[in-house]
Amino acid sequence: MKKKIKAFVKEIVTIIVGILIALWINNWNENRKDKKYIHHITTSINKELSETRDDIINNIATQKSLIDTLDFYKKEDKISLFDILKKVNGINIPSIKINSWKAISNSKIELMEYDKVSTMANIEEQRELLKMKSQNLMNFIYPNTNETGIDKKELLKLMILDIINTELAIQKQINGITTDSAN
Repeated sequence: MKKKIKAFVKEIVTIIVGILIALWINNWNENRKDKKYIHHITTSINKELSETRDDIINNIATQKSLIDTLDFYKKEDKISLFDILKKVNGINIPSIKINSWKAISNSKIELMEYDKVSTMANIEEQRELLKMKSQNLMNFIYPNTNETGIDKKELLKLMILDIINTELAIQKQINGITTDSAN
């Protein structure tokens, strides 16, 4: 009976050791896959944010040109909002790219560091705010394209300045996260 117990314990220990080794290998493999996934998604997020930052910089320059043009023509009652917008080639709003962020936020968000998650969530909120402000701007411009009054020109200027402030906030968030990723 003693031999049977020893044999049984020996078999159980062998099975348990085998299971533990299999679990360790599985965990190691999953961690390796997760690290590879995070590396790819982080690279993709950084590329999108870099493109977004460049787009913001270019659009702010155009928007400042619109503000200067509005200031220059604000007292000209023969120059409409449409004429001013035509002089600066219209209004441009940057494209805030966060597709990679949305992919990870819907699947393996727990693999990312809290600071990056928080910053990306803030960028997403700012993106929605920018979208809302842009829509309000369009809702203002379309019925007022033929307006020539100083009050409409000033209101358009204020709306563009508000949009620029939101873009600068997004740019600041992007600079913070891309600087952290470089370290």
